[in-house]
Amino acid sequence: MTVAALATTTYALGTQAASKRVKVFILAGQSNMVGHGKVEMGRNPEYKKGSKGVSREIKGGVGCLRSLAKDQKTAKTYGKFLGADGKWVERDDVLIYATAGSKQAKGKLSIGYGAGSWFGPELGFGFAVGDYLKEPVLIIKTSWGGKDLAVDFRPPSSGPTELGKGKRKTGAYYKKMMGLIKQSLANYEKDFPELKGYKPEIAGFGWHQGWNDGCNKEATAEYEKNMANFIRDVRKDLGVKELPFVIANTGQNGLETKGTFATLCQAQMDMGDSKKHPEFKGTVLSIDTRPFKATDERSPSGFGFHWNHSGESHFLVGDALGKAMVKLLSK
Repeated sequence: MTVAALATTTYALGTQAASKRVKVFILAGQSNMVGHGKVEMGRNPEYKKGSKGVSREIKGGVGCLRSLAKDQKTAKTYGKFLGADGKWVERDDVLIYATAGSKQAKGKLSIGYGAGSWFGPELGFGFAVGDYLKEPVLIIKTSWGGKDLAVDFRPPSSGPTELGKGKRKTGAYYKKMMGLIKQSLANYEKDFPELKGYKPEIAGFGWHQGWNDGCNKEATAEYEKNMANFIRDVRKDLGVKELPFVIANTGQNGLETKGTFATLCQAQMDMGDSKKHPEFKGTVLSIDTRPFKATDERSPSGFGFHWNHSGESHFLVGDALGKAMVKLLSK
């Protein structure tokens, strides 16, 4: 069987329209949710960390999505993204409105909804929930690089903070996030004419963030409290009492994560621990992303963050978030 033959599945909206409902999922966070997964460009196979005169990001194939889709060793997982014609698959049954930094884009789920022409966790997430649900799916992604939970995304019920420049109340990006979600829900039939007559149902929320909080001891110390308040406030503001919530921790430093980032990763994992947060039992799950860091030899760059632009890492984060969401939805 050729690699091209692996990508023969069609994703038609019309075959999954019986209920006339569209399941809406919110994805939010900072730059790793924005998405820096390489699609066509990979790392020079001859690059070695510390090498002089060799660019960290030049034309090649290592770690990019196309190489993963075409390589016989990985095509079973990634071949579904690439059509027999060599073009990237678009899903008619999974639509997306994405704010990735200053960029806004909308359309059928495929590559290109991350920074520039790259992709983020939305790709793996959308395929996982889209394959599970009979109803069509609408993803609303709101993400901006370099934003913390302590100040930028600070939830209303956390109250004022002295962190940052001057006294702050509700985070500006919490307000911006909620505004964009509500705006997208109000305009979904205009943005996506194929959804005309469908009733939107907010079905889940995915979160991938934390780097900036890990750079500040005070922000790290209060992260778990802020995250709990964030979940409560989002549910209240969206009017969904037990909205399923999945959290991917900030594990891009890999299994060797230390210091405040290790503390932060654990705080994020604790959110899904029903013994520590019994109020969230059965409605919140956490994913440890630390094992998803690709080795230097399999990464498109030596950038040091943004998962080193690894297409594999970005897919694994999104796929894990999607499968965790399916687990919550199946209960």
